[in-house]
Amino acid sequence: MPFIKKHFLKIILLLVLLSAGTLCVYTTWEYGRNSASTQTKIESRHFTDNERRHVFKAPDQAPRGQISDTNRRQRMPAGQGMGQGNSRAGSGADYPVLVSSLAFFALFAAAYYHFVYRNTKIDPRQTGLIMLTLLLSGLFLRVFFSITTQGHPFDINLFKNWAASAANNLFNFYSGPAASDYPPLYIYILFLIGKISSIPAVSPFLTSLIKLPSILADIATSLVIYRLAKKYLTLEMSVLASAFYIFNPAVIINSAIWGQVDSFFALLVVSAVTLLSEKKSSCASSLFTAAVLMKPQGIIFLPVLFFELIRRKNLKNFLKAGVSALITAVVIVLPFSLQQDALWIFRLFSKTIAEYPYASVNAFNFFSLIGKNYVPDTVNWLGLSLHHWGMIFIAAVTAFAWFIYIKGSSRAFASAAALLLIAGVFTFSTSMHERYLFPAAALAILSFIYLGDKRLLLLSAGFSLTTYINTHVVLFATLKGVNAAQYSPLMVCTSLLNIFLFIYLAKVLAIHAGKRNTS
Repeated sequence: MPFIKKHFLKIILLLVLLSAGTLCVYTTWEYGRNSASTQTKIESRHFTDNERRHVFKAPDQAPRGQISDTNRRQRMPAGQGMGQGNSRAGSGADYPVLVSSLAFFALFAAAYYHFVYRNTKIDPRQTGLIMLTLLLSGLFLRVFFSITTQGHPFDINLFKNWAASAANNLFNFYSGPAASDYPPLYIYILFLIGKISSIPAVSPFLTSLIKLPSILADIATSLVIYRLAKKYLTLEMSVLASAFYIFNPAVIINSAIWGQVDSFFALLVVSAVTLLSEKKSSCASSLFTAAVLMKPQGIIFLPVLFFELIRRKNLKNFLKAGVSALITAVVIVLPFSLQQDALWIFRLFSKTIAEYPYASVNAFNFFSLIGKNYVPDTVNWLGLSLHHWGMIFIAAVTAFAWFIYIKGSSRAFASAAALLLIAGVFTFSTSMHERYLFPAAALAILSFIYLGDKRLLLLSAGFSLTTYINTHVVLFATLKGVNAAQYSPLMVCTSLLNIFLFIYLAKVLAIHAGKRNTS
């Protein structure tokens, strides 16, 4: 009995780790055994331009956003119609995911209460075991979800197709008929997936393999948060911040359930902002460039690098950052350029950015609030086109972020400026998808670490909640055959909450910037 009392925490942690590991191994084994006779293989089928879209082009082809059977068969890969994609991700899976997500927010609130208000302490000697348990349990949980849920049927099949094409001939990828609308960086990852999936023992787990890079990126991001928090916060808050990201339902549903790559993108952004805040602008410049060359949304964060370089007023830093960015871009882009003309990468970006000419693409933001989801951005509103309103909002948000950075006059505001940019652009710009707010949760945690304001943790929870709701609604509606998210009380409330969170964030940062300016 004295032994159990003395080592109670260790025993609990080991039991949690053992349980999570057993569940993961058992699920993997059972799935592999059941799939032995019907192994999943990457198909080399070529997708049409319309099929490359992550959402369907014309939600008005069927009433109330419902996709007709004819349209569904035309736009989905053979054998992967929306109705058929429900088997593992749509039939009742939304309820367990929803319940576990509600439980997460309740448990985190309880943990925060105990650490902050009850002054609960962690024995430093237990830190290694605690973090190992958190990281591995988070990994095992994601592997479990990746196997037991099919994911977004269109995105998963699109990634499979790209992986097959990249594995077949990587450097001719963009000149082939299956070329991606993604910039080049993530194609290297899909190339590795395509090669690994050719191993017979691995091929049944192709869907999970597609999700694996994002799953690993989740764990890496939580580790970055923990290591950074240890420099500036108490041990308890460092563990809590890391755990919040590991078990965040908004993070899990994106990587392990949907199967998207926003987690990998967020890891690049978080690492870039952290390096910039730690006075490593050259390395940060490389990662910002890598983020842009993975997703065009990376452009949203480039002003942060510019703000910090301007603040330092050092030409040498500018030159180093520029050289680092150029080298990174050449290394990533050049291998694909051997079969292309010099301007191919710019045409790819232009095509990708122009691919969704709508006020909102299922994003619960200002434009969805006013009933403009899937409305063409050429439509006029209050004298200007919706596209022009979006550009005005982007300019205003960027100017305000720069004002905050100048007033704060500290590298500690890098993460706050990045958060302000992504929250503002998502909430008030056009062509936003439901997942584009994803990096906000991690960036709010970084802002909390550097500025020490607990309201930023509350904002992280708020952005996590709205991101989760938006992703959950769109994913499970898609699995039921619904294209465009319907105008509903949930859309209205979530959109209003995103607007409120942005305004509250702007107020908190303005107060901090003012304090720095007067101190």
